[in-house]
Amino acid sequence: MNSREKDKYLILSATFGEGHKQVANAISEAVNEMVADAEPITMDIMEGIHPNLYPISHYIYKKSIKKFPQVYSFLYKKTRVKNSFSVKLNSIFLSGMETVLKIIQEIKPKVVVSTYPFAAGIISKLKEQGLIDIPAVTIITDYTDHSYWIHSSTDQYVVGSARLRDQLIALGVEADKIKNTGIPVRKRFMDVLPKDLLLEKYMINPNIFTLLIMGGGDGFFGKGLSTFKDLESISTPMQLFIVCGKNKKLKTQLESELKDSKHDVRILGYCEKVEELMAISDLMISKPGGVTTSEAMAMDLPILIYHSLPGQEEDNAEYLCRSGFALSVKTEEELVARVENLVHDSAPLKWMKQRIKKYQTKTSSIDALHVIVEAARHSPLLNVNDRTIQKQKEIEVSI
Repeated sequence: MNSREKDKYLILSATFGEGHKQVANAISEAVNEMVADAEPITMDIMEGIHPNLYPISHYIYKKSIKKFPQVYSFLYKKTRVKNSFSVKLNSIFLSGMETVLKIIQEIKPKVVVSTYPFAAGIISKLKEQGLIDIPAVTIITDYTDHSYWIHSSTDQYVVGSARLRDQLIALGVEADKIKNTGIPVRKRFMDVLPKDLLLEKYMINPNIFTLLIMGGGDGFFGKGLSTFKDLESISTPMQLFIVCGKNKKLKTQLESELKDSKHDVRILGYCEKVEELMAISDLMISKPGGVTTSEAMAMDLPILIYHSLPGQEEDNAEYLCRSGFALSVKTEEELVARVENLVHDSAPLKWMKQRIKKYQTKTSSIDALHVIVEAARHSPLLNVNDRTIQKQKEIEVSI
């Protein structure tokens, strides 16, 4: 079968949060490596629908999360359960239905995979209105439920935990529509070099505590420089990897402020080999994003949660701590004290590693792919008939 005959797997994502994109990349990579007769097509749905407004809206999103988290928290909680307000707000994000329909008619995919809640909503709405009849798979990229992930015409949900599966069932989703595979992570987390080779590669002393600090793809981390300066008060020298993501300003500041640190500090920008850093670290400090924490668990790495953003990250933190995969601190003083204790007493870290090994999976992307391939097998031919064309003209009225 040549490339022109390959089945198309359309993967819809968005960069409003790095995790949606990372899960889409994990699935795309899995399709390329494991499904010979299929071609993944990954699209940023927000950029596709609103190409001119996208850069502005993305900038506003990042600034609002950082500067006004209480506003995001209010909207998240107000729309957590489906209600008149959540439906009205959601209608704004359904304004791109016509564009998405045209994309689907052009690509003719065998299955549509959504790693972003509003993409899942648009696909479900198109199915409800009889405009498409394509299997729809939604991958929830956090460990918690929200009304914007749940839609009546979704055929399969891929979730990261048994608890989230139970939550969806309690909300009325049929049990046979939900598969607990773990949140998909990229194959590189299965194929990491042996630890002894990585220790040599990064010139790490295995007898010295190694701490990995992750601030998310955009490098958000607590109150900034003060957090890192406070680590200087820890009496025992450590090996520190600080990943600033795309936050070049923070990276430059840290390089200046920490140049004389007692610790062996390595300050990095966006890191493609984060799995190697996780493999050689004793502990990771991070926000509780669903994908970052899933990657850490794939590497058996205990997590210390700090500076949870409101909404889904608070829910993630609660799940991770209750499950024994992570610890959580609220203040800089707590953070420093906790790290100091863990440097001198590794028993809590060993216990968390045991918990993680018991429940984590390195094959989450492969398991999720099996769900997607099975859904694609039930895909009908995409027919664009007169009824579909007429309904396409009625989209703006019907939503």
